[in-house]
Amino acid sequence: MTETPKPRILVSGETLVDFLPEQPGALSDVSSFDRRPGGAPANVAVALSKLDETPWFWTRIADDPFGDFLVHTLAETLPDRFVERDPDAKTTLAFVTHDETGDREFSFYRDGTADTQLRPGGVEDDVLADLEWVYVGGVMLASNPGRRATLDLAERAKKAGCSVVFDPNARPELWPENGYLDMVDQMLSLSDVVKATPEDLNMAGFDAEDPISLAVDVCEAGPHTCLLTLGEDGAHAHATEDAPWGENSLSHSGYDVSVADTTGAGDAFTAGALAALAEDEPLSEVLAFANAVAALTTTESGAMTALPNRPSVTRLRKS
Repeated sequence: MTETPKPRILVSGETLVDFLPEQPGALSDVSSFDRRPGGAPANVAVALSKLDETPWFWTRIADDPFGDFLVHTLAETLPDRFVERDPDAKTTLAFVTHDETGDREFSFYRDGTADTQLRPGGVEDDVLADLEWVYVGGVMLASNPGRRATLDLAERAKKAGCSVVFDPNARPELWPENGYLDMVDQMLSLSDVVKATPEDLNMAGFDAEDPISLAVDVCEAGPHTCLLTLGEDGAHAHATEDAPWGENSLSHSGYDVSVADTTGAGDAFTAGALAALAEDEPLSEVLAFANAVAALTTTESGAMTALPNRPSVTRLRKS
């Protein structure tokens, strides 16, 4: 009997329910929605599993019918060791709208919900000692106690020798004035790798107009590597001399696919990048593989439900 290898990646953060519209348009004009599992960290964790790099996933899920749906979904691909249940809170709901090109906006119902109630210390130090990578997302920093839990995890992961990966994942409606800027600044000091969009970074006070300068500015704030996703223009990466893969700056133009829905594309990119980094791939391969995972995710509706497996990514790259 083959022993299942221990995860070398931990993903931490929210699991929620996305309600996707059956047609483009403003929220007030959409008459029906399709329920899907979501949350950026949950998407990243499931995507990693589909890419044969199953992680630990630390999250808190309500003990309600929506929570039962989410727990059942996660159980199909992920171990449940760090999946907590909250008997006193409800599930976060996110209503998604998108235009004719697939670009989307979110309306959150997230006041005191289960994912915001993650508490410090849920992942023990001896678990962190066995890991190589820890991913955290910016949504968890928007309120306490989830903020404290996320910062505590990042600090202890650094002390344990893990590489910390951070996705700011800006959602303006969740943040008080200046709160996002302060939290991103604090997380950059704790991060080794940052994956972001220009919009994420502009909201955090970075004002460089071109991707190359923007990625360099991010690295000057703390991380040794910045992965910048640029939508249909692909992605750019910059790494300093402190990066294990060496100083480098390069771009990848992405893949030409028929876009149905961009929800979760950034999370798919993050998972693809993490999977490649865990295999010690060069930065050029990290960008190419991550872009392929993201591109395939946009060809179907939904985030988690549209995530590809490794063979489909290989087929796209060969086509």
